Amino acid sequence: MTPEQIKAALGSGLLSFPVTHFDAEGRFAPESYKAHVEWLAGYKAPVLFAAGGTGEFFSLKPDEIPGIVRAAKEVAGDTAIVSGCGYGTEIAIDIARSVEKVGADGILLLPHYLIDAPQEGLYHHVKKICQSVGIGVMVYNRDNAVLQADTLARLCDECPNLTGFKDGTGDIGLVRQVTAKMGDRLMYLGGMPTAELFAEAYLGAGFTTYSSAVFNFVPGLANEFYAALRGGDRATCERILNDFFYPFMAIRNRAKGYAVSAIKAGVRLQGFKAGPVRSPLTDLTGAEVEMLDALIGSHKRKA
Repeated sequence: MTPEQIKAALGSGLLSFPVTHFDAEGRFAPESYKAHVEWLAGYKAPVLFAAGGTGEFFSLKPDEIPGIVRAAKEVAGDTAIVSGCGYGTEIAIDIARSVEKVGADGILLLPHYLIDAPQEGLYHHVKKICQSVGIGVMVYNRDNAVLQADTLARLCDECPNLTGFKDGTGDIGLVRQVTAKMGDRLMYLGGMPTAELFAEAYLGAGFTTYSSAVFNFVPGLANEFYAALRGGDRATCERILNDFFYPFMAIRNRAKGYAVSAIKAGVRLQGFKAGPVRSPLTDLTGAEVEMLDALIGSHKRKA
């Protein structure tokens, strides 16, 4: 896809990040992963993010990422595949070029490693990565990589393939400043953990879509919530929040890292051999898996 095409795809529906499947030895498990991605693509997701944050990007070796992207592309059909990308500038450039070669439709630039950086440094970091590839780039504002509105405007002037802005800060004042300044130059994506909990606030700030982690294991329910959100059906949103998302949040909040681990447990409960999470994350306990199983059981299971 061209950068403009991936921008349009990002704004055309609900997005998600498939978990990365591992075997018992912790190696990438392509066949199980492809079965899962193919299932998700059948729920009309316009874009899936391979090897993203929920896909444990932080635990992957850089040379594993192109194979994961290639596997997703093999079964995604009309669904676009955007790859995770990150770390320091030179490593990120290598990742970006490697996934472009295997057919990624874009990259999501996750925060660089470890240290904080000034706005000028972030500007050069993003600019160099954008200019290293021809595919579309989305920046992920969170943690130690928070671009201010003026920096983002400079980047848009310099980088025509910068197409998306994803926010994980929860700073509505900042994101509203960004949307007011940049208008339709970018596509805006909500990126808070369990994004549905924040979706109404972000919609008011100009974010028309978001990446749904629970789409990994309850895609029908995730789409139902998204349709209600976009249709202004607040009663349905509140029902689903109370019946599913707030109980899920209670499980997710039981330990650090469960924003990923609980999603992977849900995928396993739906019958996919997703395997364990890699360290430094830990999997849910047996009792917590039973809690999640009961929650999923109260809604539609895998079709």
